[in-house]
Amino acid sequence: MDKSSYTIHDLPPSERPRERLQRHGVEALATAELLALLMGRGISGESVMITAQRLLAEFGNLQNMAAASVEELSKIKGIGVAKASQIKAAFELGRRRDDPDYNYKGDPVQSPEAAFKSMQEKLRGKKKEHFFILCLDTRNRVSSKKQVSQGNLDSSIVHPREVFKDAISSLASSVIFVHNHPSGDLEPSSEDITLTKRLVEAGELLGIPVLDHIIVSDRGYTSMKSRNLI
Repeated sequence: MDKSSYTIHDLPPSERPRERLQRHGVEALATAELLALLMGRGISGESVMITAQRLLAEFGNLQNMAAASVEELSKIKGIGVAKASQIKAAFELGRRRDDPDYNYKGDPVQSPEAAFKSMQEKLRGKKKEHFFILCLDTRNRVSSKKQVSQGNLDSSIVHPREVFKDAISSLASSVIFVHNHPSGDLEPSSEDITLTKRLVEAGELLGIPVLDHIIVSDRGYTSMKSRNLI
């Protein structure tokens, strides 16, 4: 048998995740077995189950794994870019299933809480700052959600030209900005305030009002509009 790479089929039939799933249901599988089933193939001299167990041990839990980038995942031995992309795709499918606003249809966004809830799952557990624009139609329904930047929030990363490009292309009637504070601090920073003022001014020039800028953390949210900062 060619052992250049080990697949699930190299395991005894009674230990194969696919067969166990068929016999006992998906709920019976351990997390490492689900990951092994997703990846399908290990590396030279190593079962895919070992690769899956290493991946889980490195990140500690699924929340950390879901928050990791493709680059971070692919640094783990046995996890290349292809497997990392498969894992990210699986987490994204789960997120979309649980996101009632994914198809961008539904009730109008009429409060800071509604904007927060529409982005809560997307930003949960993120370890870097992510800046999003919610583009709203004439009925204040979200027509698109676009990530503008990732990293520390300042004018060199978030530029009005890039922000409003998506708003213009989606024919937005108004916009709401949302970004997270991984530290958990919900107080707007001086950079947040300065950037928001620049974006409000740009929106006025383009005829696309900025309705709010929501700061999100795992502790909740802050509305800059409610704080009279817009």
